[in-house]
Amino acid sequence: MSQVGVIMGSDSDYKIMEDAIKLLRQFDIDFEVKISSAHRTLERTVDWVKNFEAQGGKLIIAAAGLAAHLPGVVAGATILPVIGVPLSSGAMEGIDALYSIVQMPPGIPVATVGIGAARNAALLSVQILAIQDEVLSNRVKDYRAQMQKDIEAKDEALQKRLSI
Repeated sequence: MSQVGVIMGSDSDYKIMEDAIKLLRQFDIDFEVKISSAHRTLERTVDWVKNFEAQGGKLIIAAAGLAAHLPGVVAGATILPVIGVPLSSGAMEGIDALYSIVQMPPGIPVATVGIGAARNAALLSVQILAIQDEVLSNRVKDYRAQMQKDIEAKDEALQKRLSI
């Protein structure tokens, strides 16, 4: 059973969403990935969302560019948490997608990460799942501790280069 659903409107979105998929794999989170459009395949999209929820899915990451309706359509079809990833495309380079996702109408929230921030969407998913999973919670803490060590090591290396 997949805990996280990752849905995008086009296969061209995969190059960005691959960061989310890699992170979900890193944390051993079961997931499924779907390409479906809020406009071109509306019924297929809603059917997938309803089936994902019925099969015990826990949350959905939905990516979209331009008018970015996919995260909102997904959120409207489920009570599961939805995390929207605005994608950079078109003349506005993702600002339109960001506004479309973050400005949802009252009653249908979509958590929103930065433009192209698929990795953060996956991390937020992991943190949500970790609320009720102590092992996963400890893995998130270890992940953060490793990030801190990585930054400290980079600073140390920089300081050595500067002192030469």
